[in-house]
Amino acid sequence: MSCREMKPKRELIRLTVSKENLVSLDPGGKMPGRGAYVCRSRKCIEDALKGRRLDRGLKCAVGQDVVSRLLEEMEAMDAKEQ
Repeated sequence: MSCREMKPKRELIRLTVSKENLVSLDPGGKMPGRGAYVCRSRKCIEDALKGRRLDRGLKCAVGQDVVSRLLEEMEAMDAKEQ
């Protein structure tokens, strides 16, 4: 999304927004709600936040606190996979 590179789906991570406007990681890619894909990198997510691309992709405001939580969850997932 942020870097605009084509990558295999398993190299991306899906973010979803629920009807209650709660943004969360969707590691399995099966959660209901509007979704957006980003690279599994802190820089890509932070760039998407700066350019308001996450807001547009998810059609809701994504705050820095939400991004911080998502980054922590993503890094925990990556550590668990290794």
